Order: sequence, then C-alpha cells, then structure tokens
Amino acid sequence: MSVAAHTPVQCGIVPPQLLVRVARQGDPRFAGAAAAARDSLLCDEAFRDTRRAAPVQHLDQGLHRPGAAPRSVWNARGSELLPGIQARTEGTPPTPDAAVNEVYDGLGSARVLLWNAFHRDSLDDHGMPLRATVHFASHYDNAVWDGSRFVFGDGDGQVFARFTRSLSALGHEFGHALVQQTADLDYLGQSGALHESLADVFGSLVDQYAHGHSAAQATWLIGEGLFIDELDAHAIRSLKAPGTAYNDDVLGKDPQPSSMADYVETDDDNGGVHLNSGIPNRAFFLVATWLGGNAWEAPGQIWYNTLTAGTLAPCVDFTGFARATTRTASSMFGEGSTEHTAVAAAWREVGVVA
Repeated sequence: MSVAAHTPVQCGIVPPQLLVRVARQGDPRFAGAAAAARDSLLCDEAFRDTRRAAPVQHLDQGLHRPGAAPRSVWNARGSELLPGIQARTEGTPPTPDAAVNEVYDGLGSARVLLWNAFHRDSLDDHGMPLRATVHFASHYDNAVWDGSRFVFGDGDGQVFARFTRSLSALGHEFGHALVQQTADLDYLGQSGALHESLADVFGSLVDQYAHGHSAAQATWLIGEGLFIDELDAHAIRSLKAPGTAYNDDVLGKDPQPSSMADYVETDDDNGGVHLNSGIPNRAFFLVATWLGGNAWEAPGQIWYNTLTAGTLAPCVDFTGFARATTRTASSMFGEGSTEHTAVAAAWREVGVVA
C-alpha cells in the first residue's frame, strides 16, 4: 500500500474507481462528463497533497448555544480557491442560492442529530464551528471533508447533479469529520473501509432523523439524488443491499460486496475502502432492522459509543470492530440481551466472525 498510517487523506463520497469509469467514457454524448471526471480526479489529488502538507487545525469555537454550533457557508464561484466568499452565516435568512441553503440546512440537521441523539456538541463535543464551501471548481464531481471544512461541487450535469442536493451525502462527509475527531481511524485497508462505513452510517442517520424515518421506513441509500434521472442509478451506495445502488452503461455495476465471501483484495483506493465498506454497512443495517424502531436509538448508540470510547486502535480491522461493538452492546444492554444478540448475529451474517 502506498499510503502510510495516519497520513491525512481527503475523504470524498464518490469512489475514485467510479470517476475513472466516467472519465474513460467514450460515448460522445457524455464527453463533458468524462472531462469533468478527469478534472475532478485531479482536484481530489490536490486535496490529498494539501492535507499532507498542512496538518488539521482546530477552529475557534466562540460563543454558542450547546448543540447549535455556528454554521458558515462560502461560495468558491467555480474556482479552486478556498474558502471563497462568505455567502451565509448562522442566523441569517435564506439566500437566492439553492446550494448555499441546502448546505446550511443540512449542517443544521447533522448538528441536531448529534445533540439530540448522542448529546454531542458538534464534531469535537465543544461546539466546533461548521464551515462549508459550495460551487467549488468547474463541474466538480464530488463532496469532500478536507480536514477543516466541507466542500461541494456542482456536478457535471450529464452524470452527476449538484452535490448539495443529497442530505445523506452531506451527512456522509459529516461522518468522516466525526471519525477524524474521535477514533481517527487509518484510511487504509479494513480500518479505512470502517472509516467509510461509519461515514455512511452517520450519513444515513442524519437523513433518517431529519425525515423522521424508522429503520423500516428508511431507504438506506447514500447519495440519493446525486445522479441525473436518466441514469439507472439510485445512489452511490446502499447499506441495505450493497452492490445494488446502480447498474448503468455509463457507470457500470455497483461493485460493493455485502459479505466477507466477496471481500475485494486490491491496492486501489487505499485498499478498497469504498468497496469493502459494504460489509460493515450491511451489518449495521441488519442490527437496525432486526431491532426495529429508530436506527439512531439502540443501534446508533452502540456504534457511536464504540467510536467514541477511546478503545479503538487506529488500525482496527473488521473483526476488532465487530468484537468492540458486541462488547458495547453487552455493556449497555446486558449479556444475552436482544441488542447484544442482534449485534453478534449481524457480524456472523456478513461473515466477519464465525
């Protein structure tokens, strides 16, 4: 593997292999999308280089009401210069720019979930301000947590729509930021796939909480609404059925495995972090649906408490995380409880533990 442990990495919602697939598209109808995908890959590489050079710095908290960390949204106006021009700050009214308002409202939904469900005051539990930039670059095909702010592209209009349209996509990037502020898992191999999975879990929880959906009502899709309607694509990923989010001539077929039987061994994408995350994703879905009710309650509490307990090694693998969540369930609800049994059974179902 080429990426060393603890090297800061850019965390985007679109897997690089999907952008590569679009970039190689030979259909002249999608020439613009192919060019945009190539440019987006270069932008992602620039994000990675920037984060290697500049360690993450905590932001000044300032005064705020607990659970209501201040939000600010900036407009890059198609440039690659961050942060851009300030477009909206905490407490100000909506603007004519839909992307600005979508991000402002989405960050509000994410901070409300953290406070109401987990009694956590923003990402760092100390009211860390939430900053985002929209309209980044020209036709940028991604949404990114760059270590200090959330960055959203407008998409190419032929394959990807604007990335602020999807609350689960914003929640996914919020999840990456939360992992960084807590367990700070290595973005490599199985620990990297857990990083991606935890981002998907919290992205789905943000969406479910905002819409008041129970585990049974939820779509369990990440990035729903990011593809244009003409494509045979529901979302970027599915926690319910990894490998079924899209199947289209332009995009190919969703390659995510749903169990260890189909685990992908690869050096690409930091060891397949976007692919193999489907395995722990499905484990969480199974726990949530077996228990019923709201996924942010018992299942979300188990995953959150495991993430924030301070006991996870940065290089934890699937087996280590499975054991940790099972121990958490036992500690919270009792050995042999319904919750403990469901967690253990879910990890067996996806083949992580025997």
